[in-house]
Formats: sequence, structure tokens, C-alpha cells
Amino acid sequence: MALNTLQDLLVEELKDTYSAETQIAQALPKMAQAATSPQLKAAFEKHLIETQNQVKRLEQIFQHLGESPEGNTCEATEGLVKEGKEMIEADADPQVKDAGLIASAQKVEHYEIASYGTLTTWAKELGHHEIADLLGQSLNEEELTDKALSQLAESRVNAMAE
Repeated sequence: MALNTLQDLLVEELKDTYSAETQIAQALPKMAQAATSPQLKAAFEKHLIETQNQVKRLEQIFQHLGESPEGNTCEATEGLVKEGKEMIEADADPQVKDAGLIASAQKVEHYEIASYGTLTTWAKELGHHEIADLLGQSLNEEELTDKALSQLAESRVNAMAE
């Protein structure tokens, strides 16, 4: 992998993000199943649909660039998903587990926000305005999911875990 231009870096980071989103799409149903709060289950199920749409957007971007999305494994997401799996399998009070699941999910959201923010900026810099718009949609969804999880934690889940 030769990274000689910002375009090269954009493509490599898009591949990393594609790997991340496909891993997250596999993890979210397990997180939803492990959640006891109906609102948290619903939040994970909603974000699964968004994640599937984000994967489709990334595939559209790769098509536009004439590139393949394959080739990278996002090791950061692998680690975050592993942490989420540990929380799912933890011997914990159900309300405490819900709080832990939110924390695990927000770690992923923050990673995705950083990734999409950077990719959007690079796409704009390179003049890929259509790609930047698609990435911006995903960035917006990730930010809204993070806010919704924070609100859920602060308004009910954390208090139930006390």
C-alpha cells in the first residue's frame, strides 16, 4: 500500500471505514438482544438500519472512485467490538449491563465520528463534493446516534443502574 497522495490516503481510510461498518452491522443485533431497556433495544435496532445504509453509501463511493471496498480490516473496530462482546457476556445486573452497552456503543460512535469527519474533509479538499455529501450524511447519523445514546443514559439507564 503506497500512500503517495491524499487520494491514496482517502481510499485506504474509506476501506478501513467500510470494514468498521460491516463489523458494526454484525455486532448491533447482538447488542440489541443483550439490552433489557426497550428504548436501548430500539436505539440499537434503529442504528443497525442506519449502519446498513452507511455500508451502501460507502459501496456507492467506491463505485464512484472505481475502487474496491475490500482489502482492509479495521483493527480499532475489532477491539471495540470485542469490548462490546465482553459486556454482552458479562455476569452483570441487567440495568448495569445496559449502561455498559451504551458506553461500548458510544466508544464506537466516537471512533466513527472521527473517521467520517476526517473523510468528509479530505473529500472536500480533493473536490469530491458528491462523496463529501454522502460521508456527511453518515457523519450526521453518527452524531445523532451518539446524542441519543447520551440522552438515554442520562435520562434513565444510568439512574436505573445505580
